[in-house]
Amino acid sequence: MRLLVVEDDPDLNRQLVTALSDAGYAVDAASDGEEGHFLGDSEPYDAIVLDLGLPKMDGISVLERWRKNGKMMPVLILTARDRWSDKVQGFDAGADDYVAKPFHMEEVLARIRALLRRSAGHATNELICGPVTLDTRSSRVSVNGNPVRLTSHEYRLLAYLMHHNGRVVSRTELVEHLYDQDFDRDSNTIEVFVGRLRKKLGIDVIQTVRGLGYMLSPPADAR
Repeated sequence: MRLLVVEDDPDLNRQLVTALSDAGYAVDAASDGEEGHFLGDSEPYDAIVLDLGLPKMDGISVLERWRKNGKMMPVLILTARDRWSDKVQGFDAGADDYVAKPFHMEEVLARIRALLRRSAGHATNELICGPVTLDTRSSRVSVNGNPVRLTSHEYRLLAYLMHHNGRVVSRTELVEHLYDQDFDRDSNTIEVFVGRLRKKLGIDVIQTVRGLGYMLSPPADAR
């Protein structure tokens, strides 16, 4: 899952990027409204953390422009403005959630997990496909209750497929949502990670749809 952090405070920006990266997300960052608007308008993010008090273009204007351009990704507003009128303005501009500064990082992480769940139609932190369970809160994966150790890229790939269980996902979409801007993107690496995942999971849940991509579905004996 790929996220964008738009925050002008360099220390807080760095803290958010670090915490989200440690939680298993691919994260891009912007420090002003113009850069944030451009990235959110041109890159396919799964969710965005957006500050309101930004230089060059304020957060409300950024959000309104995204929504006007048809961008539907979930947006979590993060701001020092905690008046009820500011919250109403944020929600009316198209925000999905709101956290006032100062905040606990765990709350931001929990709200991001909730936004990602809801946008994909899931109700809980546990994503299940047959015998495979992925806990987005703890970033743990198990098969039939037995833990499976994955690298960060393997986890991101499985998490994206689990969030979109039953839908064909192209290699291009996976590349766009699994890697941050600075990563040397190569769709051929997706095949490598899929192969490793299949081997580690030990069951046939990742189906190759020829010419289209991959789809997660339970094994025949688990349906």
